[in-house]
Amino acid sequence: MTYSAFDHPILSGLVGDPEIAAFFSVDADLKAMLAFEAALATAQARHGLIPMDAAEQIATLCATFRPNVDALRQSVAADGVLVPELVRQIRKAVGDAAIHVHFGATSQDVIDTSLMLRLKAACGLVRARLSSIINTMTALETEHGTAELTGYTRMQTAIPITVADRVHSWRAPLERHKARLAALDETAFAVQFGGAAGTLEKFASKGPTLRSALAAELGLATQPQWQSQRDGIAEIAGLFSLITGSLGKFGQDVALMAELGGEIALSGGGASSAMPHKQNPVAAEVLVSLARFNAVQLSGMHQALVHEQERSGAAWTLEWLILPQMAGALAASLRIGISLSGNITRLGKTGG
Repeated sequence: MTYSAFDHPILSGLVGDPEIAAFFSVDADLKAMLAFEAALATAQARHGLIPMDAAEQIATLCATFRPNVDALRQSVAADGVLVPELVRQIRKAVGDAAIHVHFGATSQDVIDTSLMLRLKAACGLVRARLSSIINTMTALETEHGTAELTGYTRMQTAIPITVADRVHSWRAPLERHKARLAALDETAFAVQFGGAAGTLEKFASKGPTLRSALAAELGLATQPQWQSQRDGIAEIAGLFSLITGSLGKFGQDVALMAELGGEIALSGGGASSAMPHKQNPVAAEVLVSLARFNAVQLSGMHQALVHEQERSGAAWTLEWLILPQMAGALAASLRIGISLSGNITRLGKTGG
C-alpha cells in the first residue's frame, strides 16, 4: 500500500514519473550525503584542518559505502534525522580516520546539501522538458498560427482571434519560467554549511573560505549559512508551482476547446466505460489537477518559512513531506504537457 498517487502501483500510470522519483530515492539521498562527507573532508584537508591521508580514506570509503538502511530507519525514529547514525556507521567503517569524519558539521548541513545536489540535478530534467514543450508549441504556431479561433472573455464569446494569439498565451509563460530556472541555477542551489548553530564556530576566520571550498567540491553555489532562512527553498517551490500553473492553463484551454468542438483535434484521448464514442481529454484534465495540487502545496512551503531561532525540527519536517510531492507533480505535468502538445493534430476552426 502507498499513501501517494505518485508512486501508487496503479495511479502512478497517470501521475507517476520514474525519472524524477529517482532523485528522491533513498539511494540518491544517501549518495548525496556521502558526497557531502567526502567533499567536506577533502576541503578541510586542503586547508590544513585534517590530515590529507585521513581525507583520502574518508573519500575512498564514501565512494562505495553502503549504509545499513534498517539501522538508519530505526535511529531516525529517536533522533528525528538519520545523520547521527550514518556518521556512526562511516566512522566505524573508516578506521583510524574516524575522528576526522563530519568534523565541524551538523545534521542539517548534510541533509540540506543533499537536497540541493538532488534538486539541481532534477532541474536539469525540468529544463529539458520545458524546452521540449516550448519547441512543440512553436511548431504548432508555425503550422496553424493564422487559423481563426473564437476568443472568449469571462467564459463568454468575445471577438475572433488567431491560433497564434492563444498559443502565445501558452508558450510565453513557459519561456519566462525557463529564464527563471536559469537564474535560479546560478545562486539558488547552494551548499548548506553552518555547523551546530550556523556560526561555523570550529573554524573561526577560516569558516567562509572552507564553505566556498566545499561548495566548489560539490558543484554548488556558495552562500552564507541558511539553515533557518528558507526563502530559497520556498522560491524553488514557487517556481515549481508557477510551471504547473501555466501548464494547467494550457490544459484548461485544451479541455474547453475539446468540449466546444470544431477548434481542436487531438489524438490519444481517453476511453469511457459507458460511452464508447467518447475521447476524454484526460491529459488536459490532469494538467489542471496537478496545477491545483501544487498551488495548495505551495502554501505549506510558505508555512515552513517559519523556522524558529537557529533551527526548526517542525518546519524542516514539513518541507520533507511537501517538496518531493511538488517535484513529482511538476515532472508529471511536464511529461503530460509534452504528450498533449504533441497530440494536437489541428488547431483553428474547421475550414479555417
